[in-house]
Amino acid sequence: MSGENQRVDASRTPERAPSAAPAVPAAIPRPGSAPDAAPGPAAGPVSRSRRLASPALTLAAATAALAYVGTVNPYEPGHYPVCPLFRLTGVLCPGCGGLRSAHAFAQGDLVTALGANALAVVGYFVFAGFMVLWLVRAYRGGRAPRLVMKPVYWWAIGVVALVFSVVRNLPAGSFLAP
Repeated sequence: MSGENQRVDASRTPERAPSAAPAVPAAIPRPGSAPDAAPGPAAGPVSRSRRLASPALTLAAATAALAYVGTVNPYEPGHYPVCPLFRLTGVLCPGCGGLRSAHAFAQGDLVTALGANALAVVGYFVFAGFMVLWLVRAYRGGRAPRLVMKPVYWWAIGVVALVFSVVRNLPAGSFLAP
């Protein structure tokens, strides 16, 4: 083979002798311990306005959405789509009446909001509590709250939504129907 493309046959290359010890990182973190910080420029303290940006923008987006629903009446046909489950089966899902509930809530009519979808009103208050916690922590320089729950709690939320949906479709639970 002169100066042309030379190929190396992997099966004919000499084997390397194994090294005495495999390469091991300098420090192996123990399970459950936090890894060391990556080398690089040290992060300085984050300004208060930077910490408040995410919760403030989230709150602004939620407020804008609630304001829109508060001004565009869901009782007038043609503004919002109909629930596909209700349209196909006539069964009220856990979210049915949520827009009417949000409209009444935005108008300050809590009784009508509860009548349209009580589960949604509970969700509004849970969201409000989470936002207050997030804003306070961001203002004080703490970490953002994390929504980490055990699977049993997620299952419990699902069961509550299912029971709510079944009860509101029964004659005895018609008071929960929108």
